[in-house]
Amino acid sequence: MTIHDAKPMTQFAIIVAGGSGSRMQSAVPKQFLILNGKPILQHTLEQFQAYSVDIQLILVLPVRDLNTWATLCQHHNFDRPAQTVVGGETRFQSVRNGLAVIDSPDGLVAVHDGVRPYISTEIIRNGFETAARVGSAVTCVPAKDSVRLIGTDGRSEAVDRSRVRLVQTPQTFRLDWFRQAFAGDEQPFFTDCASVLEHAGFPITLIDGDYANIKITTPEDLR
Repeated sequence: MTIHDAKPMTQFAIIVAGGSGSRMQSAVPKQFLILNGKPILQHTLEQFQAYSVDIQLILVLPVRDLNTWATLCQHHNFDRPAQTVVGGETRFQSVRNGLAVIDSPDGLVAVHDGVRPYISTEIIRNGFETAARVGSAVTCVPAKDSVRLIGTDGRSEAVDRSRVRLVQTPQTFRLDWFRQAFAGDEQPFFTDCASVLEHAGFPITLIDGDYANIKITTPEDLR
């Protein structure tokens, strides 16, 4: 496939925020916890807004959280230029629901975790620029620790950690590739968008992430 680069591509970002807060040991969903005076989700959205005023943001939330988010935005005086979409039962379904409201025939789409508020505008930009050239850009960092692979018999073996990458978000793709991939059936081995695109036969290009770009999941992460 060739990459069409004759004109700038419209840029979209699907922000997925469907956490329940169970691993955070909190009654409040983790995306709504307050970090430095603002909900975590607000920090995340503001980073994409800082990257570009032209990017079209789509926020995917569970239906149970819509009123909570609206109240938080009002309380924190946060103007929401993001279109809100109700998520599904799985991440795959939530991303597909977000994709469904994009009516552009072409462009680029980034998918990002709502609870990764430390994403930099530089990484967002690199993702879009790389995807515009080669079709995909999946953010990752090298593994720092030693890695062992556990077999079905319970035994383990060492893995060369220089070949291991820890995948983050955003993950950015050509919109036409993305639509084709998400038109297929959900599979149990889909762990992120990259696995969906790879299963559909599209090449995955890795780009450098940042160790600071953590996914806030547990109390230790929040601290």
